Amino acid sequence: MRGRVAFRGGGFAPRPSPLAGAATLIVLIAFWQTASWAGWLPRLFLPAPREIAIALYRLALSGELWRHLGASLGRLAIGWSLGTVAGLLLGFAVGLFTLACSPGMAVVSAFFPIPKIALVPLFIIWFGIGEGSKIATLALGVFFPTVINTAGAVDNVPRGLIRMGQSFSLSWLSIVRKIVLPGALPGILSGFRVTSSIAIILLVAAEMIGAERGIGAFVLSAGNLYDVDNLLAGIVVLSLLGLIVAWAIGWLERKLLSWRG
Repeated sequence: MRGRVAFRGGGFAPRPSPLAGAATLIVLIAFWQTASWAGWLPRLFLPAPREIAIALYRLALSGELWRHLGASLGRLAIGWSLGTVAGLLLGFAVGLFTLACSPGMAVVSAFFPIPKIALVPLFIIWFGIGEGSKIATLALGVFFPTVINTAGAVDNVPRGLIRMGQSFSLSWLSIVRKIVLPGALPGILSGFRVTSSIAIILLVAAEMIGAERGIGAFVLSAGNLYDVDNLLAGIVVLSLLGLIVAWAIGWLERKLLSWRG
């Protein structure tokens, strides 16, 4: 009598392990601290994590950290949101309409390679030294990758599903809402991870060029004073901000893509 054959159709479905990720970071920080205690890392170039934590505590206690962080978060939220909404609209238009496909991709291909930080002086001329130039830099930097990612995600929706919907006489809007959007959503959400990182990078660069408040301005000021503790404290804040944004997008993926099983 033959034994039962084990099921082999589980597919490739790696499961995230938050504990493993946290353990990896803890091990890296512990190694860094140990290397500092042992004298392998000169304090002038790379302070120990304990000294950076003390600097962060003092900044938080004085309120300076929250002033800079609040300014940066406001710019990040507005700039990323504007660029994402505009990019989604054009991306869906490129992916769904023939008339928008070639013109839209031509514009994106022409302007996407331009370094957005190089446009900051131009934005300052157009929008002034205030918030407008910084938000425009973030929005433009997020816009183009969102268009490309969204158009690609729409294009990758299986054509067989769309034809099936048409064979059942579904309306164009129903096909987009029930087939195209769910099928493209995983790719769109993955793109959010990329564009949020781009937005943080551009935020810091824009704040370094012309801002009194913001994490970028704080890091630049600490660097000019050779205050390595506060400089790395600002970098740690940016790293934590990236981790929080990644966690938020992961939570959104779990909520919106629970149908995948």
